[in-house]
Amino acid sequence: MQRYILKSKNKITLISAILIVTGFLSLWLFQQEAVFHSALIIASILGAAPIAIQAYQALRVKVVSIDLLVTIAVVGAFLIRNFEESAIVTFLFLFGAYLEQRTLNKTRSAIKELTEMAPESALKRTEEGEFVEVDVEEVDVGDILLVKTGAKVPVDGTVLSGEGSINEAAITGESLPVSKEQGSAVFAGTILDNGTLQIVADRVGEDTTFGRIIELVEEAQDSKSEAERFIDRFAKYYTPAVLVLAFLVWLFTRDIELAITILVLGCPGALVIGVPVSNVAGIGNGARHGVLLKGSEVISDFSRLDTMVFDKTGTLTMGNPSVAEVEYYGDGIDEALGFLASIERESDHPLAKAVLEEIGDAVFSPVLDTEVFKGEGIVATVGGHRAAVGNVALMERENVELDARVRADIKRLEESGNSLVLTSVDGELKVLMGVRDQVRPGVKEDLQRLKQLGVKNLVVLSGDNQGTVDAVSRELDLTEAHGNMLPEDKSKYVEKLINAGQIVAFVGDGVNDSPSLALANIGIAMGGGTDVAIETSDVVLMNSDFSRLPHALGLTKATARNMRQNILIAVGVVLLLLSAVLFSDWMNMSIGMLVHEGSILAVILNGMRLLRYKQRG
Repeated sequence: MQRYILKSKNKITLISAILIVTGFLSLWLFQQEAVFHSALIIASILGAAPIAIQAYQALRVKVVSIDLLVTIAVVGAFLIRNFEESAIVTFLFLFGAYLEQRTLNKTRSAIKELTEMAPESALKRTEEGEFVEVDVEEVDVGDILLVKTGAKVPVDGTVLSGEGSINEAAITGESLPVSKEQGSAVFAGTILDNGTLQIVADRVGEDTTFGRIIELVEEAQDSKSEAERFIDRFAKYYTPAVLVLAFLVWLFTRDIELAITILVLGCPGALVIGVPVSNVAGIGNGARHGVLLKGSEVISDFSRLDTMVFDKTGTLTMGNPSVAEVEYYGDGIDEALGFLASIERESDHPLAKAVLEEIGDAVFSPVLDTEVFKGEGIVATVGGHRAAVGNVALMERENVELDARVRADIKRLEESGNSLVLTSVDGELKVLMGVRDQVRPGVKEDLQRLKQLGVKNLVVLSGDNQGTVDAVSRELDLTEAHGNMLPEDKSKYVEKLINAGQIVAFVGDGVNDSPSLALANIGIAMGGGTDVAIETSDVVLMNSDFSRLPHALGLTKATARNMRQNILIAVGVVLLLLSAVLFSDWMNMSIGMLVHEGSILAVILNGMRLLRYKQRG
C-alpha cells in the first residue's frame, strides 16, 4: 500500500488541487460550508498520506525530515479544525516536489547511448588471408582488421596499409577529417569517410579510447553524489526544535490548544514552497529563453561558478570549416578559380568542400595527368595548363615564386589559425585561401558578459593543434588555451581544477565531451550536440545558441538570491509568530494564520519575479 501511494503522488496532487478549488468555489459561490469542509478534509487526508509515509520511512533510518513536521502540522490543523491550512500545505508541498522532480533527470541513460554508438563488428583476417566479419568481442590484440569506407573503426590500432580520411569527431570532437596512412594511429568508434585501411589491433574492448570514454562517464557520474537540499539540512534542526518547543509549552502550561497553535504556526508552509517556487520560476524563465536547467542543485552550483571550460569546435566555433580569407595575385583569377574548382571537385581532401563552397559557380574543365603528393597536394593538367593545389611545400616543389608579400600573407593566415590552400597556374601563384572553423558570431561579447557576471577563468580545451587553439584564444581573449587533448586529457584537466577548489563548468557538444560534462560541477551542453552530451549535462543551451549562456548564468545567480530571500522570509515569519505567541498577548490563531498565509503569498510573489528576469546587455 505504501508503495502504491508513493507511486501515485502525482495523481494525489492533482486530485487535491481539484478538491481545494471545488471547496473554495462551493463556499464563495454557493455558501456550501459542508461541501467546503468535506472537500478540504479529503484533500488533506489524501495529501498527507504520501507525506506521512515519507516521514515514517525517514524515521526508520533515524532521520527527522521536514515531512515529519508537515505531517504533525496537518494533524494539528485537524485538531483545531483548520482544514484550509492542512489542505493547502499538503498540496503545495506535493506540487513543489512534483515540479522539482521533473527537472532532476540524472542521466544513467547516457551510458546506454554511448554503448550503442560503440562498434559491434569487425572484418578480421583469418589464417587463410581472407577477411571475415566477427563480433568486436572476438578481436584480440595483434589481429589484422580491414576497415572499408563508411565503416566504424572497431579497435584502437595502427595502419598497416592503405590510405584514407577518418572522421574522429567521436573521439576528438573536431570537424575536420584526418588523413591516415601507414603508421598512423586510429581509434575505435571513429568513421572512415573514404579509402580502405588494414590495421593491427593495439587495444581492444574496454581498453580502447572509446571504451575509456564510457568508463570515464560512469566514474564521473558516480563521483557526483546528489547534494542534500538546504531545506532538509535546516529541517534536521528546525523540526525537532519546534516539536520540543510545542511539547515543553504543553508540559508547563497544560494548554493543548497553545501547543497545537505553536505546531501550526511553526509549520513551514512558506519554507516548504519558498525554494521550489524560486526553482520552478527560474527553470521556467530559462526554458522560455532557450536554457534547460536540470534542477535546484544545478542552480546552486552554477550561481557560484568561477571557472568555465570550453570545447572549441561546435562550441566556440561553428563546427564547419569554411574559407576565412582569400588573397589573389596577378591576372587570370577567374580562370585560376575554375581550375581550382575542377581539381577540388574530384578531390576527397577535407578542405575541398570548403573551397568549392567559397568559389560557388565556376566553369569546370577536364582534369588530366593527376599527380598526388602525400601531405602536400595535387598537380594536374587542367584546360591545357599545369595547375597545382596544395600547401607551401607543394609550391616550392613546383618552383613557384613566393615573394615577400606572399610570405607575409602566409604568415598572417597561419597565425590566425588557418589551414592554407595555395593555387598556382603554370608556375605562377594565383590564389591563397585560409580555411578555418569560424568563431561563432557574438561569442566574444558573450564571453565578456560572463566575466562581468563573475567568471574569473575562461579556458578552451581542444583536440585541434595548439596553433589553431591559440589563435581562437587570442581572438576571444581567453585565460588559457590547451590543444592536442583527447577526452581523457580534458577530463583530467577538469578534475585538476576541481581539486584545486574551483567551481567548474564545462561547455561542449560531442560524445568526446561527455566525461568532462559529467565530471564538472556544471556540465553545459549545446542543444545541437549529441544526445549523450545533452543527457550527461546539467544545463542545455537549446538550438546551440551560445548567447543564452550569459542569460543562464545571470538567471541562476538571480534564482539563488531569490531562494535565500524566500528562506529568510519564511524563517523570519515563523520566528516572529512563535515569539509573538509566547511573549505577547495580542497574538492569536486568527492573526497568526493571516500572517502565515501572507508569508506564503510573499514567497510565491517573490519567486514569480524570476519569470520576468532578463539579462542586461
